[in-house]
Amino acid sequence: MEIMDERSRKVLCAVVQSYINFPDPVGSRAVTKRYSFGLSPATIRNIMADLEEMGFLLQPHTSAGRVPTDRGYRFYVDSLVEGRDDHLNVEILQEVYEKLQTLRNNMDVLLSETTRTLSMLSHYLGIAMSPKVNMTTLKRIELLKYKDDKVVVILFTDEGLIKNKVVSLESEISQKDLNRIGGYLNSEFSGHALDEIRRKVMREMSREKTRCDSLILNAMRICRDALSIPYSDLFVSGLSEVLDLPDFSDLKKIRELSRAIEDKHTIIRLLDNLSEFDGVQILIGSENSMDEMKKLSVVVSTCREGNRPIGVVGIIGPTRMNYAKAIYIVDNTARFITNMLAER
Repeated sequence: MEIMDERSRKVLCAVVQSYINFPDPVGSRAVTKRYSFGLSPATIRNIMADLEEMGFLLQPHTSAGRVPTDRGYRFYVDSLVEGRDDHLNVEILQEVYEKLQTLRNNMDVLLSETTRTLSMLSHYLGIAMSPKVNMTTLKRIELLKYKDDKVVVILFTDEGLIKNKVVSLESEISQKDLNRIGGYLNSEFSGHALDEIRRKVMREMSREKTRCDSLILNAMRICRDALSIPYSDLFVSGLSEVLDLPDFSDLKKIRELSRAIEDKHTIIRLLDNLSEFDGVQILIGSENSMDEMKKLSVVVSTCREGNRPIGVVGIIGPTRMNYAKAIYIVDNTARFITNMLAER
């Protein structure tokens, strides 16, 4: 954290908090009126000028007040996390968490509803990412005849994920044979990690085909193709909440936000990298790798089942974000889901 004297720290945090509360450039007189620092407007003005030279504040126009830079937000957020006050109203979260509790056995529905909850509580975008399918554990597999040479494969995992995929076969197959294949796959692989199953299936299929009968070969093909789902799923809610904010009052900013949301694979990669860390992770503006997100902030936390990441929940909003509230909501939601999964 940048070394500065206590007066400068207080003034910087006051400017950031003022700008979060009121989206207008902050002047020295506004800081004097809103905060009891015992300093004159002239002294505060000089401190703000020094903070601008250090890169923490920016003056949009010569006669205007100042606004925080990404560096200023980062200093504020780091100070906030160090001296964080968690004594916010827990009752705000209790009712929505009780609703989420009823969805504990279906991870996709749980995460989708979680994004709506995060958006409703924060008035920003709620986001959630499911675990990678190959990192989950097979509970059971069901096979349904779709067309002559096509099968609908439904995967149920111990983590509550339900995935389906249409798989093509080389020849027609009956539902009776599909039931036999499903029974075989469940007896062989239930309780195993999907990544482990995929590796075993590939080894089996690399052997001489004549060593397996046609039913087993079809079972292997179905299993191989059904497990080729490389990405996690991304859930996003609350675009209308964000568009009501003054930060997105012009069309250009709306387009940037829309492009960022549409590029789901890039966001998934971003969240996947953040999922490796414990606790709340915060990316502010230019700290984001995506060009479309350079004016946005991301606050996320990983949900876990034991030591395994089981999903990521968080918020995307403008850099002028109420970070204290966002951190509190995201942290508590991730903790709630982690504890709920531990009780299953």
